[in-house]
Amino acid sequence: MIREDDLREAIAECEGIRNPSASTCIKLASYYALLDRRTKNEQKTEQTPSQYSFASSPEIKYGETEFSRTVEEKGIASCYPVIEETMEALAVVMPNLYNAMMRKLDEI
Repeated sequence: MIREDDLREAIAECEGIRNPSASTCIKLASYYALLDRRTKNEQKTEQTPSQYSFASSPEIKYGETEFSRTVEEKGIASCYPVIEETMEALAVVMPNLYNAMMRKLDEI
């Protein structure tokens, strides 16, 4: 998981560059967006703790990829927070890919 300290360190590093490039500015914007989302998620969790139930979900058919094998081994419930964090980062860094993924999920 991305820690708040890591984000703040990356932000400080980007802000310390004397003549930042466009790439540096994009990174900085992404870091701030991730930090903002992380803060909002923590506030939301404090107000109403989320509880996920996978008891009624259909049997999961795992694939042959490294990702599928890892999720099968660890269990979807323990992997979900990592997947959610990755999707949040994807929404900031690559919104087109995030939107395509969400469209596919909506079609299920």
